[in-house]
Amino acid sequence: MTRTTCAPHHEDGTTPPAARYDAVVEAAVQQGLLGESDPVAGFIDTEGVRASVGNLHDAFAATPRVLHTFAAKACSLIPVLRLLADCGMGCEVASPGELRLALEAGFPASRIVLDSPAKTREEIRLALALGVAVNADSLDELRRIDALRNPSTASVLGLRVNPQVGGGSIGPMSTATDTSKFGVALRDPGAREAIVEAFRERPWLTRLHAHVGSQGCPLELIAAGVARSHELAEEINATLGVRQVTSLDIGGGLPVNFADETVHPTYADYVAALTAAAPGLFSGRYALVTEFGRSLLAKNGFIGARVEYTKDAGGRRIALTHAGAQTATRTVLMPDAWPLRIGAFGPDGAPKDGPLLAQDIAGPCCFAGDVVAYGSQLPELAEDDVVVLYDTGAYYFSTPWAYNSLPRPAVYGFRVAGPTGAVTFATVREPQSLDSIAAESGLAHVDALMERDR
Repeated sequence: MTRTTCAPHHEDGTTPPAARYDAVVEAAVQQGLLGESDPVAGFIDTEGVRASVGNLHDAFAATPRVLHTFAAKACSLIPVLRLLADCGMGCEVASPGELRLALEAGFPASRIVLDSPAKTREEIRLALALGVAVNADSLDELRRIDALRNPSTASVLGLRVNPQVGGGSIGPMSTATDTSKFGVALRDPGAREAIVEAFRERPWLTRLHAHVGSQGCPLELIAAGVARSHELAEEINATLGVRQVTSLDIGGGLPVNFADETVHPTYADYVAALTAAAPGLFSGRYALVTEFGRSLLAKNGFIGARVEYTKDAGGRRIALTHAGAQTATRTVLMPDAWPLRIGAFGPDGAPKDGPLLAQDIAGPCCFAGDVVAYGSQLPELAEDDVVVLYDTGAYYFSTPWAYNSLPRPAVYGFRVAGPTGAVTFATVREPQSLDSIAAESGLAHVDALMERDR
């Protein structure tokens, strides 16, 4: 596959300002991508994605051997995955579905890594047949691989360890706590010795994998977890008297700043933290694998949604929109952990101005907590206006929740031409039809539960 060179973001670590997307919103409304018939849609900045990947590659430029993989769960859309493959990324997958998407997007099997705490025998068998790298999540899984592995497989095989360095500010996003479901708990009694013995028994086991978490985890915590896996690799190789561990999968997890447009921490910050915690990590002694997702896509996408109604209730102004829990699930269920910046636009797609008013931005789902922002200070919204949810390029519109049988929104990639500012769109995913919803809901078996004469 031919790969293009991806240019970096601005050197000061900032994304283009939100104003850069004003023309995109207006063009989307004018071209009918956002309107009464399609009241919500996702948008991806293709040049921004290329720039973020370029920044990642630049930060690791001095590293002799590194494979950067994209965590498919962060944006499981085949055209987006294809774009990332074209930028030289590999792909990290965690299910049969994600593996299929990665292959369809054109990632070579040799650049795909399979992670999951609950791999079936069939998943493992397929990965080994294709030559996809596999990180076993437990010692029991290693024993399962023992029975399924063909010595001729091209798969790189590793073991995930839990460095047990603690959690960040968002518990569900922290994967290196003492009781995390992921990996072999490194500090549990007897675990370290069992890990060393597992490598001794399996000369084909050549990789260690560790991941501390993502949003809410500070760089120092992430770096501490990577340092413990590096120390373990050194111990394994010294104990066995042979350089058996040849690569380290250090995961991803760079947190995203949702408070404003600034990109921080940067990939350069991440590399600096790793260098301080594990100076030998970048010596070239070990090939490295990364698994970034949210940090590559979040600030390169947004959701646009139509305001259907506004109302006042108990002294509170509420805007009822079509962007709610079905496409901003994490923000609705954990608003303090996943706050979003909101933009206000008129019916023509032009930015609104005027006095600011505290307004709740609510969604269409039938439960009271379906609110994406409380008390947002915005120009007063009205029927047919448009709201924009910024920083939603990862995990939001790509994997919607089918609550209330609401249709999946369309997704479009866009480019903004330099001198002219002209906006062009490319369809990434069509809006879901009501026929599709009915088919997914068992229409073909509509009479399956009806009593019949025998």
